[in-house]
Amino acid sequence: MLIPFRTQAVEVGVPDDDVEPIPADEVDRWIGHVRPCAVLTYGAEGPVAGRYGGPLLLPTGVADPEHPYVASVDFAGLPKDATDLPLPPDGRLLLFASLWDMDGTGNRGQAVYVPAGTPVGERDKNTWKGYDDEEYRRIVGSFPQGELRVRTEPDLPYHDLPGFSSCDELIEVWHDVWPREGHLQIGGYADQEVCDWDPLWVVARDAVFEAKRGRWGGGEPVSGAVEDWVLLAHWNPQVSGREGMDVHWGIQRADLAACRFDRTFTTGYWNP
Repeated sequence: MLIPFRTQAVEVGVPDDDVEPIPADEVDRWIGHVRPCAVLTYGAEGPVAGRYGGPLLLPTGVADPEHPYVASVDFAGLPKDATDLPLPPDGRLLLFASLWDMDGTGNRGQAVYVPAGTPVGERDKNTWKGYDDEEYRRIVGSFPQGELRVRTEPDLPYHDLPGFSSCDELIEVWHDVWPREGHLQIGGYADQEVCDWDPLWVVARDAVFEAKRGRWGGGEPVSGAVEDWVLLAHWNPQVSGREGMDVHWGIQRADLAACRFDRTFTTGYWNP
């Protein structure tokens, strides 16, 4: 991906005099911000490393989720060095997300880590808030189902970085080279429509807001500094009625290192 990206980026504005070329050294500096990520796709090639949907299997003592079930990821199935995150070597990560009521700052989902060998039992998947709304049931009912196959890909920023004069053009080229739709991603950069700020900034801001009001965080410290957060997962649903949506599961670095996946905060962005 990086070779076609660089080739296309250095050709911007050539020979069009109305468009400023991107300096080659700026392209190379942008590439220097590359991060690895695991891209999980339904119906693709590669080893199986998770599943969209399927039975909801949770340990005893874990409360029924408040949000619809999206997918499970098998950490042992991810290729070595697929991300630069300190993920556990095995066990399953269950991801939940709400695609409903995008107003406000509330937590839009959750992540549950089930260590390898933990006894689990099947739960009812329809205990989430809003199940009584027929339209929302239809949207959740159209969530994808099936095995997720994984590949490792490089990822580049989708937001402005200091010291670059051609951020918008570089981001546009990256979207042209790799137009990801309908994928689930572990690690890398948070992606949504081209914007000036890192979407993780919204995660951090909303987490602090909710924590101050006692609605999230369990009374423990929450950082509002985006550098203290990492992208755990990103989902571009491509679900009927929610096209153009992005879901981000963010987690503080310290919480991830401590396997505190209960401290994951989820935001959603939708441009209908």
